[in-house]
Amino acid sequence: MWKQKTLCLSAKRRGCHLVTREVLEQLPELADIRVGLLHLFIQHTSASLTINENADPDVRGDLERHLNVMVPENAPYYEHTLEGPDDMPAHIKSVLIGPSLSLPISDGRLALGTWQGIYLCEHRDHGGGRRVVATIQGE
Repeated sequence: MWKQKTLCLSAKRRGCHLVTREVLEQLPELADIRVGLLHLFIQHTSASLTINENADPDVRGDLERHLNVMVPENAPYYEHTLEGPDDMPAHIKSVLIGPSLSLPISDGRLALGTWQGIYLCEHRDHGGGRRVVATIQGE
């Protein structure tokens, strides 16, 4: 069995955001899957998806601060600068983190570890809402 739908994630400020609940609220059909996979793909080049700590919000802040040190704005070697100082760094961060996740489904639930959650990493100052294609395969 295959199902696919596009999820709409609300606009977030720049940073790493725990969106597990927002994703699950839009996927009630997961409850029907005994064993399978959920693939999530973000349809944007300036935001990314990852899995990380779901309990301590300090982790999300530390990740954002580290990314900003690794990939600074206004680097003198950037040529792609017409869309603002946060745009090229957003593209680089998106490449580093990635656009997709594959998550196991077991007995109608995501088989995440105890302290794991789905992150939307918003790399633009004003990125707007984000679209994520969710593909479910399972039985």
